[in-house]
Amino acid sequence: MRYAAPLDSSEMTSMAQYDFDLFVIGAGSGGVRASRMAASYGARVGVAEDLYLGGTCVNVGCVPKKLFAYAAHFAEDFEDAEGYGWDLAKAGFTWSRLLDNKNAEITRLNGIYRNLLVSAGVTLVEGRARFVDSHTVAIADRTYTAERILIATGGWPHIPEFPGQEHVISSNDVFFLKDLPKRAVVVGGGYIAIEFASIFHGLGCDTSLLYRGELFLRGFDKEVREHMARTMEQKGLDLRFNADVSRVDRLENGCLQVTMLDGTRIETDLVLYATGRRPNLAGLGLQNTDVTLDDKGFVEVDKQYQTADPAIFAIGDVTPTVQLTPVALAEGMALARRLYQPADYRPVDYDDIATAVFCIPNIATLGLTEEQARERGHTLKVYESRFRAMRNTMAGRSEQSFMKLVVDKATDRVLGVHMIGPEAGEIIQGLAVAVKAGATKAVFDATLGIHPTAAEEFVTMRTPTRED
Repeated sequence: MRYAAPLDSSEMTSMAQYDFDLFVIGAGSGGVRASRMAASYGARVGVAEDLYLGGTCVNVGCVPKKLFAYAAHFAEDFEDAEGYGWDLAKAGFTWSRLLDNKNAEITRLNGIYRNLLVSAGVTLVEGRARFVDSHTVAIADRTYTAERILIATGGWPHIPEFPGQEHVISSNDVFFLKDLPKRAVVVGGGYIAIEFASIFHGLGCDTSLLYRGELFLRGFDKEVREHMARTMEQKGLDLRFNADVSRVDRLENGCLQVTMLDGTRIETDLVLYATGRRPNLAGLGLQNTDVTLDDKGFVEVDKQYQTADPAIFAIGDVTPTVQLTPVALAEGMALARRLYQPADYRPVDYDDIATAVFCIPNIATLGLTEEQARERGHTLKVYESRFRAMRNTMAGRSEQSFMKLVVDKATDRVLGVHMIGPEAGEIIQGLAVAVKAGATKAVFDATLGIHPTAAEEFVTMRTPTRED
């Protein structure tokens, strides 16, 4: 695929013919960051948003999901407290209070995003933008022109077509349920499915997780996947792998019946489909531009986030990038700098990106899995530790944490860090700095741990579990 060259910065001097230097479609994480940065460099910027400020992450993604995960975790906290001398009356949970408090927090964040844009001098236009041509968008009955236009519309939950599709909900809908179900079925094997299976179970729902593959969390380290499956089953979740849904029916009693291809049936109160997301491009009018899509429906861009149309760019989940909020933020910043402050431009480094799954307990991972490292030709030393966290001992909880280091045998460089356990995301974030800096296993070994913590395990693993 060939791309036109980026517009030369000297062309920005003759902007009288356009309403804006940059017009951004989508006020999610990436779009807001690109808008604010571009405006700070003196560009005239407009942003269109048709749904909610802050995008998926703030409104129906990582922020409310983690608030729900906190709520779900309190059930175990109350149980564990007895082992530490606390006598607690039986705890009760009020779903409506959680929803109200969550909504108030999201409203607060929406206001912050609005203030960030306005205070940066960005013009906010509320409504769905549609391309009229490469330099023009229409919103309601008005049109706006721009020298450059950025697509940052993110992704949208995808539910495949099957009999009874109308009876299931997506991850967007789950944050607005009027009532907490007594029984829930979650379909999927990625981040969102694992997290909501944990959330429903933690809040007291009888929960089943169905996944059509052999084991969930495809792309994660195999031992992480296996350890997490055992942990969830020990907690009492019903995990069903190689389980493909055939249909979902509404029964006369108002409940739902999920039928699998093998004829197995599950009666439940709610079915959540978390089977992936697709680029949010519906009604955008891309046919009026030279923008092209790849075979999976993502906007095709080059390494500079430029589409096949020289005036149009795209970042974030609408492109085939790593679908994480910090990645969209970094891409928005990089694009704004390249276009309007090229002296400060630095390309985004997509290596060694840390990420977390906020299930119970948390999963966090950084760098290469053992399988990926071997595929890339590394000879390895692998260090592992499985142990019962100190807090779990007096609580009487048998749950084990899991930690793993994948090390290149030839160079001693740490290639991958993986963890399952309380606050795994907080721990791996700190290690991400070390790995990004090229730390070797010798550097880990020379680092004194903080005792007693779980995190110190990463700097006290001395003997390889196995090596090539």
